[in-house]
Amino acid sequence: MQIGIVGLGRMGANISRRLMRAGHSCVVFDINAAPRDALGKEGAKPVASIDEMVKALTGPRAVWVMLPAGPITEATVNQFAGLLSSGDTIIDGGNTYYKDDIRRAKSLEASGIHYVDVGTSGGVWGLDRGYCMMIGGPKVAVDYLDPVFAALAPGIGDIPRTPGRDGHDPRAEQGYIHAGPSGSGHFVKMVHNGIEYGLMQAYAEGFDILKNKLSTDLPVDERFVLNMPDIAEVWRRGSVVSSWLLDLSATALAKDPQLEKFSGFVQDSGEGRWTVEAAIEEAVPAEVLTASLFTRFRSRQDHNFAEKLLSAMRFGFGGHIEAKEPGNAAASAAAIGPGSTAKGS
Repeated sequence: MQIGIVGLGRMGANISRRLMRAGHSCVVFDINAAPRDALGKEGAKPVASIDEMVKALTGPRAVWVMLPAGPITEATVNQFAGLLSSGDTIIDGGNTYYKDDIRRAKSLEASGIHYVDVGTSGGVWGLDRGYCMMIGGPKVAVDYLDPVFAALAPGIGDIPRTPGRDGHDPRAEQGYIHAGPSGSGHFVKMVHNGIEYGLMQAYAEGFDILKNKLSTDLPVDERFVLNMPDIAEVWRRGSVVSSWLLDLSATALAKDPQLEKFSGFVQDSGEGRWTVEAAIEEAVPAEVLTASLFTRFRSRQDHNFAEKLLSAMRFGFGGHIEAKEPGNAAASAAAIGPGSTAKGS
């Protein structure tokens, strides 16, 4: 299947690569020539503009926009809207606010252009592990694009089947779902990221309690010198709190037990805020998710071990480089190693 990919950062480029590995044909564009030329050498067709991309695609055309949420994605979708035809599809695979998806889908209805929103989870590991996808949009467009989603998804792998799933949509076991109409994919991904905030905060606080068991505020006989890397490792083995986030924490602690390379300054990318807003609109109590978001705000004022572990996990799953202080991401990147400052969870 032929598809256009706009935005060749970490995820956009690897989405293109994974699709080409599965035999799909990718027409790629980025404002920077280097990533599109690199993919051209790997088998993609690079183009120098969105106009050229539309001309290079055969109908019904499908274009995947993988850009940061906000004005740049809005402008790109609007540009495609003026160039595509009835029956074509615009896919937004970034972290767009779901209400913007609903608005865009309505605005495209008159022209017959389909709009599909894809909440995409997988980060820097997606090329090899695959991408978990939560998809919103009209059934006709989602079904047409199924070969693309199936190629990007991780597949059932070695995860045991959930008892009682016979008769349910088999795509969920493969790592992707059609969640509902336009906006629903990004809504589900938004809540996914809100939950991620809470899980990360729970690990971070737990390890901070362990680390501070040596506090001078405690009686001498109640002070323990605890090995953080070993605790993280043993919890990975048969514990009920084992998870990929714990795997990433264990890796970070094994390399740097005091997390000295991490400042404890923790960003948020928007989905946590939107999840809290949704909870307010629905009158749903969300104490943990809200507290974890507010902790990230506080982290920009003072830093403890918990916040350093949050930084370590974000670097582990997404390559996120935290600034030592606001506006100083470059110094942190140099200290930690190669990576990207693009936003994520």
